[in-house]
Amino acid sequence: MSLVKETMDLDAHPQASGDAQRKRRFALTNPLLVLPAAVFVALAFGYPVLQMFWLSITDFPTGEGSWYSNFSWYFSDATQMTILRRTFLVAAWVTVSCLVLGFPYAYLMTTVSKRWRLVMIAGVMLPFWSNLVVRTYAWVILLQDVGPVPALIESFGIDAPRLIGNVAGMTIGATQVLLPFLVLPLYAGLQGIDRRLLDAAQSLGANPAKAFVKIYLPLAVPGVFAGGMLVFVLSLGFYFTPALLGSPGESLISQQIVIQTSKLLAFGRGGAMAFILLVLTLVLFGLAGIVTRARTRGIDAGGAR
Repeated sequence: MSLVKETMDLDAHPQASGDAQRKRRFALTNPLLVLPAAVFVALAFGYPVLQMFWLSITDFPTGEGSWYSNFSWYFSDATQMTILRRTFLVAAWVTVSCLVLGFPYAYLMTTVSKRWRLVMIAGVMLPFWSNLVVRTYAWVILLQDVGPVPALIESFGIDAPRLIGNVAGMTIGATQVLLPFLVLPLYAGLQGIDRRLLDAAQSLGANPAKAFVKIYLPLAVPGVFAGGMLVFVLSLGFYFTPALLGSPGESLISQQIVIQTSKLLAFGRGGAMAFILLVLTLVLFGLAGIVTRARTRGIDAGGAR
């Protein structure tokens, strides 16, 4: 009955009939528009992941084993568990460092004039215009034991800690490389916050600091989560900078994957490690999505508290 009624309505309104036909044609052609991108993603990303998982359950260093042998080896190896914990620790330090440095920068970008905003955006984009290898080796020179940074610290009468070949060196280098990946999405989130809410809070008696904490920061949570998760996930798989600024004794999981696949030719174990890292990353993405969605619903329902 509804189809008959719809047909009668369309016959009675020719313009509506034309709109409906255009919508139907778009609905038919829309999947075709995304088909090339879907094929590219499937071939460039989906197939390597499937190949990685297949190797992890079929390729064994001893030649024989169960489908879970590579996974059981990884979870039973205390050294690998230590490296996994260190990887997440370094990723957390890099994320916190980027937030501490990037939040004031992104906030300032929302308050300055358009000309200064362009200058600050250019400052964020500047690292993308220089080579990663050059920047990383520059940090090797700056942080080495006889480098400028330890000398500057010692000029204040403080014994300079070792800043290279450990977690500190990896954190400093990775923070410098990944900082733009936090500032840009965070700025996009902060730019959408209506600053008149701060004026309204202050007109009701709140001081500027209280209005910032109670009004601005809760509204900035989605942007902080977006930028923070992006930096955290990139840090988990970061290889080049930790390899140069770290040491074999404090390696990360990305370095271990390279060792397993390129030096030991244990592709199954390397695939298992990469698959475990992928699953953990997806779990973190899911948890972050749940927290962000709950926080956004809370803001929509009751505003910042």
